[in-house]
Parts: sequence; C-alpha cells; structure tokens
Amino acid sequence: MDKEAALRALEGVDETALRLIAGRYEPVSVPSGTVLFQPGQACERLVLLTRGMARVRMVSETGREIELYRVRPGDMCVMSVACLMGERPYQAEGIADGDIEGVAISRGLFRELLAQSETFREMVINVQTRRIFDLVTLVDELAFHRTEARLAARLLQKAGRDDSVSETHQELALDIGTAREVVSRRLKRFETQGLVALERGRVRILDRAGLGAIIGAEA
Repeated sequence: MDKEAALRALEGVDETALRLIAGRYEPVSVPSGTVLFQPGQACERLVLLTRGMARVRMVSETGREIELYRVRPGDMCVMSVACLMGERPYQAEGIADGDIEGVAISRGLFRELLAQSETFREMVINVQTRRIFDLVTLVDELAFHRTEARLAARLLQKAGRDDSVSETHQELALDIGTAREVVSRRLKRFETQGLVALERGRVRILDRAGLGAIIGAEA
C-alpha cells in the first residue's frame, strides 16, 4: 500500500496526525470472511479501512446473529476504539464483508493521536456519538418488539364497535406491564405507520390487519 492510499484512511485530520502516523502504520489486506476480532480477544490496534466493509456482530450459542453496525472507509470501529481506550477485550465479532484493505495503527500510536491531534479526537468523538445513538435504536427495536405485539393485541381486544379504545396511555401501560413512555412511543410509531390515529383520550384503530400482522410476527 502506498503512502497516499494509507493517508486516505485519515482524510481530514490535521498535520499533527499526519506527522505522527507517517511511517508508523501497518498495511492490512484480508479476504472476505476473515474474522478480524472475536469476543474475549485483546485489542492491540485500530484498523482504518481504505477499501471494503466490515460487519460487527454478536452471535449467540444457538447461532442467532445480531448485527451491531458496519464499518466502511472513512469510518471507525467503535468497538475497537472502546477496547483500546478502556483496555478491555472485545465483546463482539468483526468479520470482513468482502475483501478489505486498510491501515492499522497500534495502541500506542492511537493514544498519541488522541493526545496531540484535535481533529483526530473530534473524529473519534463524532463516530462514538453517532454509533451510541445507532445502538440505542437497535436495543429499542430488539427489546420492545414484543411490547408492540402485546400493545397491538390489547388495542384489538379493547376496541369498541367504532374501532376506538377509550384508555389513556397510562392505563394501556398498566394493562401490558410496561411504562407509559414506552406505550406512548409505540403508539406514535403505530400512528406513523398508519395503523392508528391518536385522539384526545382515545386511540382509534385504522388498520386491524396491520396490527394483527405485528401480533403474528411474534407468534
């Protein structure tokens, strides 16, 4: 890998970062399917991609897979960053999705860049912030999907002849065993999907089949 290709991995950083990394990076090139890291493994370097894509995932003992995020050129693997900063082992698996190329920087160089390069610090903070919100959204989807099914079932059960449910969000929350805020978020999502209309003091069902499909997805 030539110098220009290597420095593209740090495009946009200041001269301090470029000076620190010059001649101290290790070129990386691996084929598709290569396991880049796995749970329990120590993190000794950060790989910045210049070509290809990597997937970071968690795999259960039964083989069920949850993809946490993807890493592309110009991005950073937040798992690697967190493990380098916290000196803790990986908690997930990284795998090459297609052939990849990149630049690897050591733990020591990573810390030097954080300490001395303002633009590198900003890059790390921006990536970490974005990924935190992405992961919160993922957790929300996974944790509360069953809540959506219970809520959909309760709405269909309580609906009168006019397809309206005259219960507050708090009452619905008590019915299905969750918090009012959770019910409010789920109902707002239902409304966005065109399944219900939220009116003062009641919920009007617009799409019974759509609510039934949510219940069926959890069956």
